[in-house]
Amino acid sequence: MDRALYIAMSGAKQNTLGQVAEANNLANVSTTGFRRDFEQARSMPVFGEHYPTRAYAMEERPASDFNPGTLIHTGRDLDLAIENQGWFSVQDANGEEAYTRRGDLRVDQFGRLINGEGLQLIGNGGPIVIPPYEQLTIAGDGTISIQASGDEPAVVADVVNLKLVNPDLTNMEKGVDGLFRLRNQQPGQAQAGDPNVFVEQGHLEHSNVNAVHSLTQIMALHRQYEMQVKMMSTVDENAQTTAQIMDIQ
Repeated sequence: MDRALYIAMSGAKQNTLGQVAEANNLANVSTTGFRRDFEQARSMPVFGEHYPTRAYAMEERPASDFNPGTLIHTGRDLDLAIENQGWFSVQDANGEEAYTRRGDLRVDQFGRLINGEGLQLIGNGGPIVIPPYEQLTIAGDGTISIQASGDEPAVVADVVNLKLVNPDLTNMEKGVDGLFRLRNQQPGQAQAGDPNVFVEQGHLEHSNVNAVHSLTQIMALHRQYEMQVKMMSTVDENAQTTAQIMDIQ
């Protein structure tokens, strides 16, 4: 069978992977603080003990888009958005430190400060737990102050500081869980807090996904997929015709 069939098959498979990446972006167009993924295709020559006469398509996710999303005013005390660059520190499913821009926070029944994904926020002293309170305020530098239950309104106590970090973006990568980490991050490794990162209370950061762009990309990739399938069909027809000619001879 002609090798062109395998090249077309490879292209169709990679087009499907590209559609998956763009579909994931589109599905998260309303996810707070989401960072869209870039996707691209490139030719990958076949290397080995022969002449490199074939090049296959390879779809890849080279990086994520770190441009900030639009800030939305909510007026809610536990809604936070980071100004410009920076990240919230959270505890992932394995208890390790990871980073996110998602700032739709709440305090659960155990007093843990968690975001909309259920991940506990980390402060400068570790995972944040807030005692019962009447009122809560978060300053621009991430300092959480509360009026404890039963205290007079004038009695305000600083509980903890959010750990806000700003690592080198070229050294960050997104994991399969959607959280960002330092590239080649080892267990227990963490980024130091940055006092120059500030938050806006009462605001949320919208996803930076452009829905029109993602939808257009999905349509373009689908057309490429159809072209690859048509090529596979043409190659198969050519193979059948060739077999018939050989039978006649």
